[in-house]
Amino acid sequence: MNRFGPARRSLLPAFDRVVVIFNPNSTGKAPELADELRACLAERLPGLPVTMSPTQRAGHGRDLAREAAAGGGRPLIVSVSGDGGYNEVVDGVMQAGNDDAVCAVMAAGNANDHRRTTRERPLVEAVVAGDVRRIDLLRLTVGTGADARVHHAHSYIGVGLTPVVAVDLEKGGKGSFREIVSVVRTFARFRPFSIELEDGSRHRIDSLVFANISQMAKYAVLSESGRPDDGRFEVITLPHTAKWRILGVAIRAATTGLGPQPSATHYGFTTLKPTPLQLDGEVLAVEAGTAVRVEVAPRALATIS
Repeated sequence: MNRFGPARRSLLPAFDRVVVIFNPNSTGKAPELADELRACLAERLPGLPVTMSPTQRAGHGRDLAREAAAGGGRPLIVSVSGDGGYNEVVDGVMQAGNDDAVCAVMAAGNANDHRRTTRERPLVEAVVAGDVRRIDLLRLTVGTGADARVHHAHSYIGVGLTPVVAVDLEKGGKGSFREIVSVVRTFARFRPFSIELEDGSRHRIDSLVFANISQMAKYAVLSESGRPDDGRFEVITLPHTAKWRILGVAIRAATTGLGPQPSATHYGFTTLKPTPLQLDGEVLAVEAGTAVRVEVAPRALATIS
């Protein structure tokens, strides 16, 4: 038995086709890795159709994944990307409503938290084995009624310092030295945000993270017990405090870990000012006075690892 529970065994082939989604203009090695994956699958599984689907713009991965899953059957949809690109693919598949569609990611981005945390074997070996398992997702609802928007995240949703740093990284560019400069600059000018919980209480917070995996940001260990298939998510809250204390928490997360964290199946609040959210690396702007709800979607995603 694997660490995410029993895999699905069937007399039917695990997949009837593979769709590989990648950014052809990636600053990393996404095009090369996508082509390598295609060649390896052609050699190992010559009867399995493989379609290459390059993206053309931001958000296009969501459209391509939705179209691939909506075509029916048992597609394996592979995102050759980092966490942000995989977020688009997962969200697109969820929009299609095909429970037999399977998702996987080949790490090819700056942040690969999901693949690093859930990886059990090389991706090609996982495809050949065809062991499909289901993991939870985070379901984010922004707004209420007919205006509500629903998004899904595979790893985490962050409010406060996390998305602000992400926005600054995009402006400053990714890469080790630029990352350090951007994070230091953002940390120096960051201000806390305020939210109103469903019980009417108001809180000033520096960082709020809802985590479906135990690690993020390459090195930070968020919790000791978080699993992507346990029907819950961890809630890591950092109330407003002195900046040196925030730095201390960051150092502890990157060294010894934050230790046990409270978990939940849902969490709701209302923004009191414009607040950015981050879903697996993708930033979403939320206006003031907006109701936000995070829920666990148990075993919503079929995947291989």
